[in-house]
Amino acid sequence: MTNKKLTARDVADDIRTRVLNKEKQPGETLATIAQLAEHYDVARETIRAAVNIVAAEGLVRSVHRRGVVVQDRVRRRRIRRGQTVTRNPHTGYVFPATHDPGEKWQVHGTPYRSLEAAPAIVAETFELDLGTSVLRRRRVTSPAGEPAFQLVDTWISPAAVADAPQVAEPSTGPGGYLDRLEEAGHGPISWREITRVRMPSPEEAKLLEIAQALPVFEITMTGYSARDDKPIEVTIKVIPGDRVEMCADLVRGDSANWPVPPVTPA
Repeated sequence: MTNKKLTARDVADDIRTRVLNKEKQPGETLATIAQLAEHYDVARETIRAAVNIVAAEGLVRSVHRRGVVVQDRVRRRRIRRGQTVTRNPHTGYVFPATHDPGEKWQVHGTPYRSLEAAPAIVAETFELDLGTSVLRRRRVTSPAGEPAFQLVDTWISPAAVADAPQVAEPSTGPGGYLDRLEEAGHGPISWREITRVRMPSPEEAKLLEIAQALPVFEITMTGYSARDDKPIEVTIKVIPGDRVEMCADLVRGDSANWPVPPVTPA
């Protein structure tokens, strides 16, 4: 193309078409930024803006020293978030899922634990100074055979770790870390969940292998001790925005019953 009047949106539309037409396979490089700038005869800033548009749709991502890489087309999941916590006799608590019951999942890489500077949301929840070292248990998971679906970080308060030291070990035993916390006097734990949409950090984008221009869902679940109703653990799930759709069945309240009753004149 040699049209100097092309906008970032024009270029994005053409890149999208090339990707959807399978000009390159997932994981292959479509082109470098320089090559795209020459091809479309526009400035590199225009190309970067165009790539960000298509990256936000989950179709490509820009990889340092490689260029614009085609992303895997993942199955979008329609998630109906519930409120009921159940229990598996072998693995412990089961929370409202981000996947179908019974579906096999895999772990990408090796789950690990470490002491990390508490991010703002964790420090505020635990009433700690920003940057205080807090135990973090991290894993990246997905349905079997699919790209990384979610990054899961569980932060456990220093006070809770002192009560139940096994939660800091590689293996937390039957029922997992939650059973150890409840056995230490915090049971029954209650939970509150908050969902929001934000942009990923560079580290999150790298671990999930997505573009930083792609928004993510952040599902934050906070566990409260029955001893004093204080938060003792925070689990944060980060899910690429192209992976899921949140849905709910709406229920009619009494005032919305059908048929509509006649209105009595004032």
